[in-house]
Amino acid sequence: MTEIQPAEEALAVESAAPDQDAVLTAIATVYDPEIPVNIYELGLIYAIDLHDDGRVAVEMTLTAPNCPSAQELPEMVKNAIETVPKVTNVKVDIVWDPPWDMSRMSDDARLALNMF
Repeated sequence: MTEIQPAEEALAVESAAPDQDAVLTAIATVYDPEIPVNIYELGLIYAIDLHDDGRVAVEMTLTAPNCPSAQELPEMVKNAIETVPKVTNVKVDIVWDPPWDMSRMSDDARLALNMF
């Protein structure tokens, strides 16, 4: 087993991927302007890829293709994630497959929207 030298250790720390929980917490601060629930609880986030160099790639969808917030929500997600330590770049892609439906919402979202 090779010991990590202090300089190598510092480099390893700098190149570590952003913390997943911190990224999820940042995403949970973004709300659809028309729905009083954050987009993570709504089930709009399909994938989050964290890279060792600090890049974060997100695949998300919208509740409908003609969503009035289609332009602003991805930018809001990007801005929220950029505040997370170790994040160097954020790419947010909108995907339509699979289509979003209410079954993707968390129990908390269903409760908040009285949709049980």
